[in-house]
Amino acid sequence: MSRLPPLNALRAFDAAGRHLNFRLAAEELGVTQGAVAQQVRGLEARLGVQLFDRVARGLELTRTGRAYLAPVSRAFALLEEATEGVGVQSRTLTISVTPSFASKWLVPRLGRLTEAHPDLDVRVDARPGLANFQSDGIDIAVRQGTPPFGPGLVAEPLFASSFIAVCSPRLNDLGAPRDLQRHVLLHDSHGLWPLYLEQLGVSPGPKAITFNQTSLAIDAAVAGQGIALANAPLVADEIERGGLRQVFEVGLNADPGFYVVAPRHPRIPEPVRLMRAWLLAEAASG
Repeated sequence: MSRLPPLNALRAFDAAGRHLNFRLAAEELGVTQGAVAQQVRGLEARLGVQLFDRVARGLELTRTGRAYLAPVSRAFALLEEATEGVGVQSRTLTISVTPSFASKWLVPRLGRLTEAHPDLDVRVDARPGLANFQSDGIDIAVRQGTPPFGPGLVAEPLFASSFIAVCSPRLNDLGAPRDLQRHVLLHDSHGLWPLYLEQLGVSPGPKAITFNQTSLAIDAAVAGQGIALANAPLVADEIERGGLRQVFEVGLNADPGFYVVAPRHPRIPEPVRLMRAWLLAEAASG
């Protein structure tokens, strides 16, 4: 059996000790003055000590009461701090994405996520290598590949992977596929230019720059440094803004698509549900 007094009695003592007045303590706790006085009397009886001197103008803490009030108040402060921390943690969601997906698709849309779910605290984990759901504290991820992605994980299609050739509108001398041979081809880690050129029936030209991230190749294309072969959803916004244009209508469906991946039994179910629904809705809207 616990030796701790009832929590309500300790709360009444804490409030009365701070206010030195049963009426004000009752107003704080939302109970009657008589209920506070009864809880304090019960606590004194349980402890076998007097915590307050009843005086004409209200209450005075006894020597024992003063010594007991300090740790009781600290204990309630710690409980409140811990409870607030749990509340914050339960709304903090970590999403794992690649750097290119983050910079070219996710980050430009985060403002809409904040508007839709202002109380959702999102942490974006963007790294070249795959983060681990368990060891890295990941709640949800966007993965490019073919399911299944691991035991206990659920994957839903986000969008297909279709690569298109894009360049700055300033490069306006690209009328036929063979014109690619005169321009710098901007490669990335996907290494899909040879497949695309083969599909077009064109031999590769001598000029090429290779980047380790798709986002860098896209940035170079925006700057007019050459032609990038990029995933269509990752350059859709830039094309709409006029920073890029699609060179040829034909695309390349070579890599697996993008999926929203999360544990079957997530640590924070509701934030994961909200993020999954938001990602799918954004992808569906184009």
